[in-house]
Amino acid sequence: MALPAVLLLLHLLLSSEGSLSPPRISFPLNSTDRPLLHFGHGDLHNTTALLLSRDSSTLYVGAQNAILSLDVNQSDVIRLNKKVQWSPSDKETKECRGKGKDLMNECPNFIHVLQPLNSTHLYTCGSYAYSPQEAYIDTQSFSIVKTDSAKGRCPFSPFERSAVVIADGELFTATKTDFRGIKPQILRYFSKDSRPDVSLETSIRLLEEPTFVSSSLDPAEGKLYFFFSEVGKEFSYVDDLKTARVAQVCKDDVGGVRTLQKKWTSFTKATLLCQFEKQLPFNILQDVFTLPPPEGDDTADTLFYGVFTTQWSRGPESAVCVFRLEDIKAVFKGSYRTFVTLTHQWSTQQETHSYLGTCGLGNSTDAVLGEVKKSFLTTNAVTPVGKGPVVVSSEQQYSRVAVMRARAASDTQYTILFLITESGFLHKVVLLDQGPWVIEEIQVFAQPQRVQSMVLSTSKGVLYVGTSEGVTAVPVANCSTYTTCSQCLLARDPLCGWSRTSRACTRVHGSHEDMVQNLEDSNAEDKCEGQTKAEAITVVHAHVNEVVTLSCLTPSNLATLTWAFSQSEKLFIQSDDGSLRFIATGNTSGVYRCEAEEAGYKQVVKSYDVQLIRSRNLTPRTYESAGPDETYESIVTEDPTMFLTQPVHTNDYTTDDRKNGFTTSPTDKVTSKEHRGTNGNLQSRSSDTQYRVKPDDVTPKEKSYYSELVGVSLMLALCICIMILGSLHMWQKRKVSLGKDPLVTPEEGSSINRPVEICSLSSRAELEPELRVVE
Repeated sequence: MALPAVLLLLHLLLSSEGSLSPPRISFPLNSTDRPLLHFGHGDLHNTTALLLSRDSSTLYVGAQNAILSLDVNQSDVIRLNKKVQWSPSDKETKECRGKGKDLMNECPNFIHVLQPLNSTHLYTCGSYAYSPQEAYIDTQSFSIVKTDSAKGRCPFSPFERSAVVIADGELFTATKTDFRGIKPQILRYFSKDSRPDVSLETSIRLLEEPTFVSSSLDPAEGKLYFFFSEVGKEFSYVDDLKTARVAQVCKDDVGGVRTLQKKWTSFTKATLLCQFEKQLPFNILQDVFTLPPPEGDDTADTLFYGVFTTQWSRGPESAVCVFRLEDIKAVFKGSYRTFVTLTHQWSTQQETHSYLGTCGLGNSTDAVLGEVKKSFLTTNAVTPVGKGPVVVSSEQQYSRVAVMRARAASDTQYTILFLITESGFLHKVVLLDQGPWVIEEIQVFAQPQRVQSMVLSTSKGVLYVGTSEGVTAVPVANCSTYTTCSQCLLARDPLCGWSRTSRACTRVHGSHEDMVQNLEDSNAEDKCEGQTKAEAITVVHAHVNEVVTLSCLTPSNLATLTWAFSQSEKLFIQSDDGSLRFIATGNTSGVYRCEAEEAGYKQVVKSYDVQLIRSRNLTPRTYESAGPDETYESIVTEDPTMFLTQPVHTNDYTTDDRKNGFTTSPTDKVTSKEHRGTNGNLQSRSSDTQYRVKPDDVTPKEKSYYSELVGVSLMLALCICIMILGSLHMWQKRKVSLGKDPLVTPEEGSSINRPVEICSLSSRAELEPELRVVE
């Protein structure tokens, strides 16, 4: 039957539990507050493989048509040691193009594998113009000593993924072995001790359109694990249903005597289940990071952190699930399903066969190996630690993950995840008891792309990310970014703590009584008592009626900015970037404090003292807001001083005045919406606002226009008198002329144009004092 449409509807309706909160701090590309180290070369493109030397001093890079050796021993620079050019010839490139492949995107040599073969040589293989090749590189001279065909061990397509493990000089690889990329295989090559190379049995489909993502070795039991996604044929759906899997093989498997000759007798696979209860699973595996246990602990405590997406999602959505090696082993020791060849259906075994999934079956009977051949899928699925995802994001699609353990100042151990998105950001997430916490997001590259390589050096504290432009080194922490005790503690970064002695945020190295951290709660106020410095007050001088702008940057995306002012009537506007704007008057002068509140803790971010410059002797004036059809007229008050009004307009300034404790004119209508500023902080926006400024009691005495007004009044009276006398004179002359000339009628006489002197008055703008608006 077809996949029920109701499942798709349920996936859209059920909200994801424990979805990530926004990153606390966002650092754009090339931010000076979070500096990154980038290595780029003129012809370095498509970094697809990274390998760190054992001493973490050299980074080997597999790129398009080249392999590089980089010196990463210093923290402030990456230097090129040597470079090996490994590209197809013109003939090979022409043959690739003749096969219908793209000359620029498919015919170069893209490195798939870069692994240490032994202490002196590296093994590498690449697509090599759709004709896979392998090479051996001498690490001392960094030169290619041998090349050979890698068909069957390396993908033909540069876009195909593979998983490789090299153990004791033997190569274990999971890949597609044909030109079309439809024949999957898990193989062992370079077998030692005269053992034959082994591969999967091909008479039965053991893998269904798999996409391999990772591999891992358990040296304690000599088993290898391959992680991939494939089509789950055990489900009776017409539509293909993707399923995340883990496959197991034994390192020393030599195949059967008659049945399964040179074939794996230990191959089994199980489903990886990543889902919340009563919700659809995250069924597509993107990446897996193997986190070995602390030194001295049992290897069964090895953890696998997997990044999952879902085939039902219509947008970016992903999750991280953690699986324990001990749980994987338990599933492989349980019951299995049997594939019925005649019906091509799966049936559950009625009894458990203890030999399934075990090593050393080479000398087993044909009956036992026949059962092994058709019973390779476990009945039970591997469930994650905690019975669900540890991270769920409904807004990001993660493609790669790296994990490290960090010991806090309290000697408590925490887990930190580094998750890369296809949009170019790296998210640093710590797993706390109360849930995942996104400490920061860092923009690593500008152009959206799928990162194919990422390697973490815990000893150096650096994460190396391979991109299409080169290699970027990201320090796992930059504690100096937090300049105050409260900001250091509110970050909740296990790698950073506040030193009471040096009064600075520094890296945590072991347990320190002098170091203060606050990871599980937000009580920064008590722990930072006596460590907070008073914010210096910045003096701002302004002329009367000038527009004053006070800037304030939020310390984090989760903080809320408010402005505190001593006057009871607050007449200002807060813009979307947190800055404040107002007209400088006696009522608006004084001390302003920008306060940021986060997790119940409030701190002063910036303080200003706005002082008036008393350089002009102007009378105090009042500004009234006017409606769209109103004009601005003089306001009559009991004070005989003249008051002039002028509208003040603001554009593109945003605030939610009530939310921030500020008020505007009572007739203002404020609408708000969420807006993300340039620093990644959420602010509220409002429409353009007109406001009223009242005169101050201590406004300085300004220049008087009394004498000018008297002069103008006298001139006006004189002009009126002249106009009246002129009109009387004209009337008398017309009366006399009508009496002398009877041929002229009164109507005709009235139409004769007579010159009349009009006394011009100064415009209103000339009478008003100058009003200057400073943007």
